[in-house]
Amino acid sequence: MDDGRSVLVLTTPYDVTADVVLRLLAERRVPVVRLDPGADLHEGASLTATYRTGGQRGTLRTASRELDTARIRSVWVRRPSPYEGPQGLSDQDSRFAAEQALWGVGGILASLPGAHYVNHPWHNRAAASSEFKPAQLSTARRCGFLVPDTVITNDPDEARKFVVSRPGGVVYKPLWNTPYRVDGRPHSVWVREVRGAEITDAVSVCPHMFQARVDKAFDVRVTAVGDRLFGVRIDSPDLDWRYRQDLMTCTPVEVPESAARAVAAYLAELRLTYGAFDFSVTTDGDWYFLECDPNGQWAWQPAETTAAVAHAIADQLEKGPDT
Repeated sequence: MDDGRSVLVLTTPYDVTADVVLRLLAERRVPVVRLDPGADLHEGASLTATYRTGGQRGTLRTASRELDTARIRSVWVRRPSPYEGPQGLSDQDSRFAAEQALWGVGGILASLPGAHYVNHPWHNRAAASSEFKPAQLSTARRCGFLVPDTVITNDPDEARKFVVSRPGGVVYKPLWNTPYRVDGRPHSVWVREVRGAEITDAVSVCPHMFQARVDKAFDVRVTAVGDRLFGVRIDSPDLDWRYRQDLMTCTPVEVPESAARAVAAYLAELRLTYGAFDFSVTTDGDWYFLECDPNGQWAWQPAETTAAVAHAIADQLEKGPDT
């Protein structure tokens, strides 16, 4: 049996970003168990949990380890695979097995006694930028961020009114990163500027998100790990810097105190240890909140920032729960 001081990392075996942190933990001689629960439990791994009035116990067995789950110090919820049924089952049986795994295995791994989560999967889900942009904007406003004027509506007239009332321009953003194909090929929906004449009655089909365009000088990504913030300025020729990342340049930038306070309040309200915050910064130096991804990628940033973030995450996992 393991000595109970292990870190449990939930991710795929091909997650090279996780590898950066795992190498640091290995150098520190912190034992790690890596698990992709949606796949590994079909490949020989097993998970057992026992609940009694006096307490609970559990055992995780992988190809190389046997771990007492009641004594795990930290859980890093990185990028695990979706829960799916094993090969060879009918569609109905596969769906049944996948849902039992989600609610059973997912529930066990989300309720390990005394473990420190980075982040807890339920908090990740509640805060996910791709799922609940309206909730994010509401939380950001309460926490003291500057938020661009935004309307979410399926009323074409309301959308047109909003667009014509913003002389600085309006952009459209999808509320969910839905897989989309054009002529059979994957197609991404990027942030783009919208004019009133472009809005048709098709808006009534589903909610659309329109946001006042920020007259930005540059963008910023702030990676927050606990109370440590790592800011990177992003200069790009595109409205949406993700569109052509090969054309953007990134340099470290200081995070102003007002934004830092709002970040701390946001993390506290949503009970997050980690968050990747995106801002647009005006020529006057105003930082406008765009979104926070509670599980955003970070290893694409400048080498010194990537290394600093990796050390901060390793520190969180090594220390375990607060005492």
